[in-house]
Amino acid sequence: MLEPKTFTLNDIKKDSRIYFIGIGGISMNGLARLARHAGFIVGGSDNHPSERTKILEEQGIKIYNSQIAANIDDFKPDYLVKTAAILPHNEEVKRASELGLQIFDRAEFLGAFTRTYKNVINVSGTHGKTTTTSMISMMMIDAGLDPTVHLGADLDIFNGTVRAGSSDLLVSEACEFNRSFLNFSSTTAVITNIDHDHVDCYPTIEDVIDVFARFIRLVGDNGYVVVSGHDKNIAKALEEAREYFAESGRSFPQVVACATDSEVCEATGREADFRAQNIEFVDGLPKFDIVINGDISISVSLNIPGSHNISNALNAAAAAYLNGAEPEAIRDALNSFNGADGRYTVKGKYKECDVVVDYAHHPTAARATIEAASNMPHNDILVVFQPLTFNRTKMLFEDYVTSLLPCKKILFAEIFSDREINTHEISSKDISDEINKRGGDSEFFEDREKLKERIDELIKPGDIILILGPEDIRTLGDELCP
Repeated sequence: MLEPKTFTLNDIKKDSRIYFIGIGGISMNGLARLARHAGFIVGGSDNHPSERTKILEEQGIKIYNSQIAANIDDFKPDYLVKTAAILPHNEEVKRASELGLQIFDRAEFLGAFTRTYKNVINVSGTHGKTTTTSMISMMMIDAGLDPTVHLGADLDIFNGTVRAGSSDLLVSEACEFNRSFLNFSSTTAVITNIDHDHVDCYPTIEDVIDVFARFIRLVGDNGYVVVSGHDKNIAKALEEAREYFAESGRSFPQVVACATDSEVCEATGREADFRAQNIEFVDGLPKFDIVINGDISISVSLNIPGSHNISNALNAAAAAYLNGAEPEAIRDALNSFNGADGRYTVKGKYKECDVVVDYAHHPTAARATIEAASNMPHNDILVVFQPLTFNRTKMLFEDYVTSLLPCKKILFAEIFSDREINTHEISSKDISDEINKRGGDSEFFEDREKLKERIDELIKPGDIILILGPEDIRTLGDELCP
């Protein structure tokens, strides 16, 4: 049997058969494609056929549109990979267990990729992982370094979430949910920020800081940790990790700090190594210079709005530069980058209004995205918001209220969650009511059609319809702009 936290892809015979339960999911879909590229025979199941599963079938991957024991007997896998959402009583899991097959969680299998490649850039953080990972990937591609990439969203040039490149370099998102990223090894670890999220796993912010400190421990000797220099929670995680390295006799990774000013960074006690200067916004889009080590300067004009994307660009530039990308490749990639799917994605026009969708379901992310939209040319902004998970909504209730209260008008859809029961008896209506109590202007809709009717009543030409939250509500953008 393979040890989940130490095995590499080289420990699996190339003709092995690997079966993915939940193969239509964003990450699982990409892993299946990468596994096939690595030489394995791949199949899998998903109860919800989609464009993603259709593409896999077109690539010769066997797809089952149900999850029954007979699928395992038919495909005859050597290994099984499942998502955290797949429970032990799942028929395919039970049959695989009866046959004595080794079963990996998604994060364990992705961890094997991180231990197989010579150089691995893992991008972590509460917010900005997908955008930062995408930026790094584009920089490495423009530099001719042929990265293999694993993303948490579709990127147009990949025709999906992954890119199958060389075995020398892997660029991947590293999510802290369920402590998944503790399965990963890094030569370069990026931490964009540390905020209180995934409250079902981490009751307090101290728990989140601790798990990021443990993630830093997994950086290899002579590795790098790229951080947002003024994030106080990152500074605490670094300090906690330093204690571990000192006790174990290991050399601490080189910390590379990024910032948008010249003040001393909490993370390093010195000025930032990568700094944004001469920041201005042209038609709502950031334009600035990236200064590297006080010497090299790169002029950048982003095609995606928001001051938070300046920070994402700095972190990406640092990780790419440390791994061989020339300044020209960094500049060209940033100047041409149009964003990953669901990250301030302009879906089109609806009744002369711009329709924008964004995954910003956390209060901090919502605040940043609303600010980004406010800098774009517009008349008014109509925010449509759907919180993600009952636990998060309950624990961060006050943050939701204060983040969304400044909106001129906000329409709520009911909380979406596919992995928990509403034991808190919490509703989006509770946030809406509290916003109204504090002088805001909010409405709650259980019915999607009534929500769409209300959008029609409120909008006027030149407005932005800003749809924030998980994929469930973001599909509204497709309905408005078919």
